[in-house]
Amino acid sequence: MSTDITRREALERAARVLGGTLSSGVLSAGILSGDMLSAGSPALVAPPENPHPLGESGTGSPAKFKLSVTRWPFGKFTIDQLSQMARELGIDSVELLEPDEWAIPKKYGLTCAMGYATVPNPETRLTEGFNRVENHAWLIPAYQRAIPLAAAAGVPNVICFSGSGEGLSDDEGRAVCARGLAPLIPFAEQHGVTLCMELLNSKIDHPDYQCDHTAWGVALAKQVNSERFKLLYDIYHMQIMEGDVIRTIGDNHQYIGHFHTGGVPGRHEIDDSQELNYRAVMRAIGETGFSGYVAQEFVPTKDPRASLAEAIGICRV
Repeated sequence: MSTDITRREALERAARVLGGTLSSGVLSAGILSGDMLSAGSPALVAPPENPHPLGESGTGSPAKFKLSVTRWPFGKFTIDQLSQMARELGIDSVELLEPDEWAIPKKYGLTCAMGYATVPNPETRLTEGFNRVENHAWLIPAYQRAIPLAAAAGVPNVICFSGSGEGLSDDEGRAVCARGLAPLIPFAEQHGVTLCMELLNSKIDHPDYQCDHTAWGVALAKQVNSERFKLLYDIYHMQIMEGDVIRTIGDNHQYIGHFHTGGVPGRHEIDDSQELNYRAVMRAIGETGFSGYVAQEFVPTKDPRASLAEAIGICRV
């Protein structure tokens, strides 16, 4: 079976599996949670102590950043199973979870470093974003609900997307995004939650996605002008779109709130089978003083646990 799957495809598959469980745009309780565990999965009476407590780097190095893993590329595991594996590997977070899933990593002493806001159509999250005024009618209430939920659950970041350009100029799309984010920023500041807009490539995986270059995202961040709005710098996507990753991170680190990894090409392991020197990239991130999360978002082609353990070793700089 091919392992080439994008997050858009993962969202579409999840939506088909969930079909009928969405009510008023909110996922029904129990989906992909502890009650879905296989009979052989561990049941915990009390949360175990995390060997890498939050606030300390799980890398065992002077770097301040913490480590996370995204849910969707490891879909063969339940969230409980992935959380258990993450804990054993010294990872601090399991992320890209829905609000009714945020509590699951906590059972294992972890957090969810980046959460989703519940939206009516999860499969179109990436294409129907803040760059369309007509989307604000449902996006703004969705994020107004998600932000206090995230604060209460200890989820530091909530992801958001520009959406597809569909003929909008860069300036027009950026202005509409800023307009849609404006009522949310004071809310995010009040609750101490950061909205992170993801940089995605429009060349291979997400044609016509508007926030597809660091310069576009940085210009939006400057326009929004809040510490509670940052960019999710996806190293895989930005290597495809513009390269020059280390210099770009160094020049713009103050606008970046989160990182995702992935091997180029293919979004597979971050080992020497692909073109990026991830150890050098991690050192560059560490040198900026970044204290947020670096999340593994690669689709494993080998044993998932072994690939994840190897990636964590690479990121221990």
